[in-house]
Amino acid sequence: MPTLRWTTISTPAPDAESFVMASRFEVRSFMDVPRFFLKSLAAWKQVSGAPGAHGASLIAQPLKRTFWTLSAWEDREALYTYARTEPHKSIMTGLRSTTKDSVFTFWEVPAADLPVDWTDARRRLAEQSRTGA
Repeated sequence: MPTLRWTTISTPAPDAESFVMASRFEVRSFMDVPRFFLKSLAAWKQVSGAPGAHGASLIAQPLKRTFWTLSAWEDREALYTYARTEPHKSIMTGLRSTTKDSVFTFWEVPAADLPVDWTDARRRLAEQSRTGA
């Protein structure tokens, strides 16, 4: 399972809050996996220089056609600015047709609690998927 471990991009003040996003994408077919993975790496490269990014991690499960992301941001606006900026914007638009299912969840944590734990992120994604809330 290819994993890009948590990478700290910028260190927030210990008393700050971080806005966290976790996502899970399932692609439609095995033929879509290489393209999705390569595009994910391009988005990963972008996040490493994105203003307001505190850290990120990526898990690829190619045999399950599933990709997981986890990132922490200065605030919601920093995340949304990244999402609207190229190349991320075009990557996500271009991959939309290859995605069978996707789930996103957001929450805040004290910056002192970074990096975020994947166990907690997966639990939150499972709950989001179950309830849609």
